[in-house]
Amino acid sequence: MSDIHTLSVQDIIKPENLVYEKTKLMTDKTLSYCPGCGHGTAHRLMMEAIEELGKENDTIGVAPVGCSVLAYEFMNVDMQEAAHGRAPAVATGIKRVWPNKLVFTYQGDGDLAAIGTGETIHACNRGEQIVMVFINNGIYGMTGGQMAPTTLPEMKTSTSPYGRDVNMMGNPLKMTELIAQLPGTHYVTRQAVHTPAAARKTKRAFKKAFQNQIDGKPGVSFVEVVSNCNSGWKMTPIDSNKWMEENMFPFYELGDIKVDGKLIEK
Repeated sequence: MSDIHTLSVQDIIKPENLVYEKTKLMTDKTLSYCPGCGHGTAHRLMMEAIEELGKENDTIGVAPVGCSVLAYEFMNVDMQEAAHGRAPAVATGIKRVWPNKLVFTYQGDGDLAAIGTGETIHACNRGEQIVMVFINNGIYGMTGGQMAPTTLPEMKTSTSPYGRDVNMMGNPLKMTELIAQLPGTHYVTRQAVHTPAAARKTKRAFKKAFQNQIDGKPGVSFVEVVSNCNSGWKMTPIDSNKWMEENMFPFYELGDIKVDGKLIEK
């Protein structure tokens, strides 16, 4: 029998020996996100899901302002830019003009849960047939690490150097639980991408969200991804993932919140 030491390069690269290959829906451009950031993994999982569904030629993504503004450079599908916080409105227009297209937004917490709160809530309340992807790292990553609506209590940022004081600065906004209460949301879930197991769950969530739209299921499919911002948190990637597990996940609990229009009882 042959072992790994006697296999030729030609043997190793045979299709039957292929374990993994890059999706064709990711461009060849080098990711410009900070090393250790979850954006790149989220991008890949989304594009793999769309490719596996065979919808690469019928997909339109909307990227607003924040780290997510760079998505069009890496996702090899049709993309449209939007003003800060206005991605749900732009996606609504696109979907209503081209109802057979697969339309998604890709937004950060500063965009979706701050300047875009109104757009988010009203798109969800109207029940637009779009997918909304929400990357939540609890901080304004692109502009210097300022406090975001999702910043945890006592969490230090550049604008809350002594920690978020909820008596002065208010409570973190659990956007996903909030929009799950609206009748226009069909599927609402919160996932992560920091481990292979978490990434697999997130890919299934993306695929379900996109399949809902393909099947004409009424309402928004909303996928939150709790991610790290190791540069904004002033941590190494490994330490930031550990901090996220110990601090973010207890507050932003992972799992499905609403499936097929019905809230999940905890």
